[in-house]
Amino acid sequence: MQPNTLLDAILDEAGISHAGLAAHVNHAGKTKGLELRYEHTAVARWLKGQRPRGRVPDLICEVLAARLHRPVTLDDIGLGVPGQRTGPYTAGDAGSSSISGFVERATALWRSDEQQRPHILGAPAVTGTPAVMPVWEWENPPEDVDVSRGGRHRVSMTDIETLRSARAHYEQMYRKTGGIATRARIVGFLNSETAPLLRGSYTDATGRQLHRATGGLVAVAGICAYDSNAHGLAQRYFHQALRLAKASGDRGLGAYVIALLVNQSLFMREFRQAVAFAEAALRAAGRHITPALAADLYAMQAKAYAHLGDGSSALSCIRRAESAADRIRRRQEPDETGYVQPGLVNVQVAEALLSLGDLEAAREHAAAAVDTPAHDRGRVHRLAILSQVALRQGEADQAVASAVEMAEQARGMESQRLRDRLRAVREHLVRNGCSGTAEAAAMIDGALRVPL
Repeated sequence: MQPNTLLDAILDEAGISHAGLAAHVNHAGKTKGLELRYEHTAVARWLKGQRPRGRVPDLICEVLAARLHRPVTLDDIGLGVPGQRTGPYTAGDAGSSSISGFVERATALWRSDEQQRPHILGAPAVTGTPAVMPVWEWENPPEDVDVSRGGRHRVSMTDIETLRSARAHYEQMYRKTGGIATRARIVGFLNSETAPLLRGSYTDATGRQLHRATGGLVAVAGICAYDSNAHGLAQRYFHQALRLAKASGDRGLGAYVIALLVNQSLFMREFRQAVAFAEAALRAAGRHITPALAADLYAMQAKAYAHLGDGSSALSCIRRAESAADRIRRRQEPDETGYVQPGLVNVQVAEALLSLGDLEAAREHAAAAVDTPAHDRGRVHRLAILSQVALRQGEADQAVASAVEMAEQARGMESQRLRDRLRAVREHLVRNGCSGTAEAAAMIDGALRVPL
């Protein structure tokens, strides 16, 4: 079940508590001859995604409509039946209704996230068909024919430039301080600045640029949620970014978002899904895939194949990743692929080779990655891999030196993923027990002792 963010948002707008809604629904049912005994716990279950039985969804609409003094439909409260419209329909709005409804669902999620609703923050990531469908829908027709919208505020190119600047700002903040520290800031921006623009007035051409800029920003919000260990929330942000990419008509942006889903799939050990998603991005984006993005997708595929024990496919993807990396021209890349810095493919390949047991080649790539300049976050990751490979090779001194530098580099960053890295390296050091490992482990303990 997915949390019902639309119902959550409209309850907040109406200023009605869980117990209050239950009482009003019971009363509305009584007037229609229904004996209902709902309590606040039932409303909590509805917010978590459970659908009320029988006529109760219609009663909820009736209660909220009276409270808000406007019509409220099943779609408005997240209880509409897929494929069926539950409200006034006018000729000509079919092409924009889907994206319009998406905007309301997306902004409801942002609002619930900013309010730190537990059922949003703690939602698990979906797997199987629910995880695959957003990628399939991005790849296949129908396309959005017209994304224009009528609203009070006229969206200008200055507004869109503000969103682009915000994406760059929060991405840099994430790299320097981690997703935990950055997430609240970017979600606040989405609610205060981005949501009003999406509900504003814009032509189709301006709307496509607006959706593209918003998609890039929402993707960073997803990265921050992923880095905060909120995997279900991160996945929903990535799916939102993918829908926004489709509305923008930018296939390259969609492929970038899928690369984020590939990375999350690897973390969740959904290796076959990681391979399939990467293939979908490469296939559907075609010529819109830049060398940097292709290099990252192939490198992540190599890691997935290595974990699956398919050495030949892993090596084939490594060759493709290296070939694509040689073609990268930074000035010809979009802002979103700036994370594919020199040395990134090396460290990805080192991880794949480590899984395959080729320690010499893994060490070569890991060392090359560390010797290449990188932003602070990327350097922590590279040092962690080098330390791990050195330990596997029995070179404790190198492993300890890399671990100490990694722990120093991670200071000041609030990131669950980097903490995972620190814990993994510490575990490897302690298990090895060579000279100097105790000191490095103690240093990592000091870093982990500070709560996030």
